[in-house]
Amino acid sequence: MTVAAVILSATEEGALADTLGQPRVRRLVDIAWSGGALPIVVLSPDPTGRVATTLIGTDASHGTPAPPEAGSVGQMVRGIELARAEVGETTGALLWPARMTWVGPETITSLIETHGTDPATVLRPGWHGEPGWPVLVPTADLDVLRRVPAELMPPAVVETLVSGVASRLVEVGDPGVVYPVDTPLDELPSYEGPPEPSASGVREWGADVAAEAGLPEPGPSPTR
Repeated sequence: MTVAAVILSATEEGALADTLGQPRVRRLVDIAWSGGALPIVVLSPDPTGRVATTLIGTDASHGTPAPPEAGSVGQMVRGIELARAEVGETTGALLWPARMTWVGPETITSLIETHGTDPATVLRPGWHGEPGWPVLVPTADLDVLRRVPAELMPPAVVETLVSGVASRLVEVGDPGVVYPVDTPLDELPSYEGPPEPSASGVREWGADVAAEAGLPEPGPSPTR
């Protein structure tokens, strides 16, 4: 199974906003890579070229957004299409709003491993029963996603999608899936980890990169 990360920022400023000493999307790319996601696509406006520049030296690529009239769903579809063009064997894509900066790499690993055992199901990470982000969408559901109305905001896009396809909530014990960047990291509830281990255990994806970026390695995080 190959699972892409599609990081979505509506503005160049949001993509580049300082987040714990890094441009926001650079931090998210590090998290996605250390969690096991590849390919990684960052979709954002980039009129000055600074977003693409900040991705130099990573395994991520920058993509030009869909036209504004395509709405949030159009950006999601565009990101998945770019990921599939990069790696044709991509079976799923993590749709990841850039404002969700506190997601841990262990959560990405858990979603990817669950996709391996349940590849036809949309996976929504949960925190105490509340669904969050990033949402793992099988590429087989891309045509269903294309039919979602363009005027809907991202949460409504997901709700509309899961009304017509198989989906499940995956409890990950990570408050970062529901608390966005405007909640300071030190004010998040404590990281708990999944209530039970995934079937295949936790793989330590990209531990060296995680350490360099100041990120926790897969498994219970002392910074949460």
